[in-house]
Amino acid sequence: MPIQPGDAIPEVTLKHIDDGVHTIDTPTIFAHRKVVLFAVPGAFTPTCSERHLPGFVEKFDAFRERGIEVACMAVNDPFVMQAWGESQNVPQGLRMLSDGNGDFARALGLEMDASAFGMGLRSKRFALYAEDGVVKQLFVEAPGEFRVSSAEHVLGAI
Repeated sequence: MPIQPGDAIPEVTLKHIDDGVHTIDTPTIFAHRKVVLFAVPGAFTPTCSERHLPGFVEKFDAFRERGIEVACMAVNDPFVMQAWGESQNVPQGLRMLSDGNGDFARALGLEMDASAFGMGLRSKRFALYAEDGVVKQLFVEAPGEFRVSSAEHVLGAI
């Protein structure tokens, strides 16, 4: 069963690049703060690059004004996430997180099988809002859709 509002964020490690590759655990990301995490099926893919990430880049300051941190996650390696962030002019502070083996997507119950597209295990497209490591709101897209996990929708809902 997928994670639900009221559930604690599962403890998993992710990777990110900041002067080298670093491991970061979910308690470090989510404890004692407000966080919006949005996940995409893949870096550099059309909807992810043309609409999803750009929306959060555009609305980044609006989230920060509310004291909310923003993180992007994909089942890609940390080098791909770094390159994608650079290509999209991601602002300092918007974390680009690598869930390279899909461990976090699986722990959330939000993984999907994209083998038919040659992509293997990936994350569903979603966004969640958490406070102090507890999910307050969850926005999971139907297959092929992009509406409820957009920055504009999430910002308006929280």
